[in-house]
Order: sequence, then structure tokens, then C-alpha cells
Amino acid sequence: MRKAVASIALLGLAACASAPPERAPEPVIPAPVSTAQQAVVALASASGSRVSGRLEIAPMGDGVHVAGEVGGLRPLGHYGFHVHERGDCSAVDASSAGGHFDPTHAPHGRAAHGAHHAGDMDNIEAGADGVARVNVHLRGVTLGGAAPNDIAGRAVVVHADADDYRSQPAGNAGARLACGPIRVTR
Repeated sequence: MRKAVASIALLGLAACASAPPERAPEPVIPAPVSTAQQAVVALASASGSRVSGRLEIAPMGDGVHVAGEVGGLRPLGHYGFHVHERGDCSAVDASSAGGHFDPTHAPHGRAAHGAHHAGDMDNIEAGADGVARVNVHLRGVTLGGAAPNDIAGRAVVVHADADDYRSQPAGNAGARLACGPIRVTR
């Protein structure tokens, strides 16, 4: 009987010894956070348009808040509105700003409605006076800090047509009417 109890005990110890070792917990990597408090965008005309404006950008919750006005638009029109990959608006047609800001290589889409570029925002709408009042929350990006999703130093572009949120790679939003680099001010 003692041999049987000893054998059972040895089998129990052997079973414990063959159990996989406990894994160390995965390290928690904090999400990048904004290091800047504010940025401004001076939108200048492109492609021969008369569109211009001024925006302010500030960190807010899980992204940034974009507010301001864009003027010189066709009254009651809808216009594509995006963050583009480069803060270079020197080309006459603003093509120097590159494509939509897309650090994760996602397809183009509508913000908050499935997969989309980090720089995709909903269309802006001009009032009867040809001015669009912008009040947008852009999720998943930071302002400053040089993280892959940092929009500081990139550009905001206003397009001639409404974004259809489907066509690849840019929503068929047409010519670039205005472009402005995102400049951190504090």
C-alpha cells in the first residue's frame, strides 16, 4: 500500500513538472499621446480656387479636435476634407501634400464607420454664405510626439467635391481647392 501511495505521489509530481511554465504577462505599451497643446492651419488657395480658411487643432480624448472656418466655397456644397501625409502645399495643385495620411495602410473610408485612413474626416458643408464652419473630432491621431499617428507637420486639404467614402484610394473627392500645413503653436 505504501508503494502504491508513493507511486501515485510520484506520478502527481511528474505531472506537475511537465505542466508548461506560467507565461510572463505581455508588456503594456501605452498608446501614444499628444505632446503639443495646439496647432493652427492656414488654408491657402490651390488649383486656381479662391478657397481659404483658418483651423485650430487641439488634443481631445482619443484624438484631436479640429475647429475653424473655410471660405470661398460654393454655397451649400459638400467638400472632401482630409489630413494628407506631407505638410508641403507648395505645388499649385497641392499635390505636394501627398495622399491621405494613412500610417496603418488601411483602405479609404468614412471616419467612425469601419476601416479608414487616419486622415479621413467627414465632408464639410458650406452655408448659404459659402463658408463652412468646421467642428470635427478626428479619432486615433496625436498632435506632436512623433508617434506614427502624429499629424503635426502634415497638411489639411479641402477638395472640390464630396468624398464618396468608397472609391479607392481617396474617395473621388476631386481637385484640391485649399491646403495648409499643421503647425504646432504650443
